Amino acid sequence: MAVKQKILIVDDDNNIAELISLYLTKECFDTRIVNDGEEALHAFDQYGPNLILLDLMLPGIDGYQVCREVRAKANVPIIMLSAKGEIFDKVLGLELGADDYMIKPFDSKELVARVKAVLRRYQPVKVEESLPELKCVKYTDLVVNLSNYSVIYRGQAVDMPPKELELLYFLASSPNQVFTREQLLDHIWGYEYIGDTRTVDVHVKRLREKIKDHANWSLATVWGIGYKFEVRDL
Repeated sequence: MAVKQKILIVDDDNNIAELISLYLTKECFDTRIVNDGEEALHAFDQYGPNLILLDLMLPGIDGYQVCREVRAKANVPIIMLSAKGEIFDKVLGLELGADDYMIKPFDSKELVARVKAVLRRYQPVKVEESLPELKCVKYTDLVVNLSNYSVIYRGQAVDMPPKELELLYFLASSPNQVFTREQLLDHIWGYEYIGDTRTVDVHVKRLREKIKDHANWSLATVWGIGYKFEVRDL
């Protein structure tokens, strides 16, 4: 029997939390509900969830701080839930390491679909050794492997959420080709993603914090258009 994936639901509105739990349980997920930030951090350590649904407006420790503390420990996927729909709040959530952001009220079926989509991105692709092709790009001091979702930079493994890795791989696999923010948003997040192009800027910023420009290559901004993975002949 397959082991159920565990979802930690963090919301101070127990009615909403119970409804979310009901829908996820029907989809064969195991769920646990907590109602405040401090309890969420304790449950994260004890329960070991595969994904966290995190409300922002919590008593005591708010959702932003919970996200910061979880990200300091692990790379578990986080979907933020909030009645606050301003671009600033979305961007802040993404900058803190959230993988998705949903505005209340939301459709429960859409929430379940997003949970499944985020979890799929966190499942490493199993590739048999006999297969000749791997989705991997290599440059001096940089290896981006989409087959097993790994990045090696200057000989060291770099922890990277799926969306960051997918964005880096997409750009690096088409060196010197310029992509608009809209093209990147559509390719990486998909047509069903209702987001702002600032999402792309946030992820590029986080990539640059982890992967510094190299003498042979760099993540370059093309002003007024978008981004490219620039490769230089030395």
